[in-house]
Amino acid sequence: MSSETVIREVAKGVWTFSRPFARFGLIPIGGRSTAIKLKDGGVWVLASTPLDEETKNTIDNLGPVKFIVSPDAVHYLFLGEFKKAYPSAKLIAPQEAIERSSDKSLVYDGVWGRDPPGTKYEFEDDVKHCYFSGFKNKDVAFFHGESKSLIEADLLLNLPCNEQYSKSTTPPTLLGWIGVGPHSWLHPRLTWKLGVDKEAMQRDTKTVCSWDFDRIIPCHGDVIETDGKDAWRAAFRFYLD
Repeated sequence: MSSETVIREVAKGVWTFSRPFARFGLIPIGGRSTAIKLKDGGVWVLASTPLDEETKNTIDNLGPVKFIVSPDAVHYLFLGEFKKAYPSAKLIAPQEAIERSSDKSLVYDGVWGRDPPGTKYEFEDDVKHCYFSGFKNKDVAFFHGESKSLIEADLLLNLPCNEQYSKSTTPPTLLGWIGVGPHSWLHPRLTWKLGVDKEAMQRDTKTVCSWDFDRIIPCHGDVIETDGKDAWRAAFRFYLD
């Protein structure tokens, strides 16, 4: 049986692993992991989908995995799977993800929300990060400067999830094709509602705005290949006005 994972090099040294995923088993939003080849030859992975054979082979060909990260409180299901495959990699996640995970055997080398603000995790020369303490899901936004890519989970959606369902044997329901993109009427209002600390959200939204990105790689929905800064400003406009 062939894998439903769509593997693509979206920019030099930046690979995405896109799969079908339905929230509550009903609303197709897709899932995506991202791997980045670092300047020192190591690999940084945002682990959000299963480590199937095709995914592992691709990552192994990139180089040794040095970092495995969770992007927020609810993307933790596959951390153990990745850590088992790459035991020497540093594992970093938000505090809330650790608390929710049923795998209490995992040892974390860094914890957003517990570590002091400004803590460095040794991948900052390649990938910057901003922890959104004021967001309901405690998301972390990542910026890969070399490819001008913003990588994130639940901060910005770009539905429908065409690529993530392009190899699926089960097409998404009608709900999956309802557009919830950054320029939609709904998205900025959803982003505002999910901000539990508006002042912190304004601060962190502006930090991301200061990064020089053009592409956005979301966990849910299609990759925004260009004009990503405009998409970010649209989705977070209530924090920027």
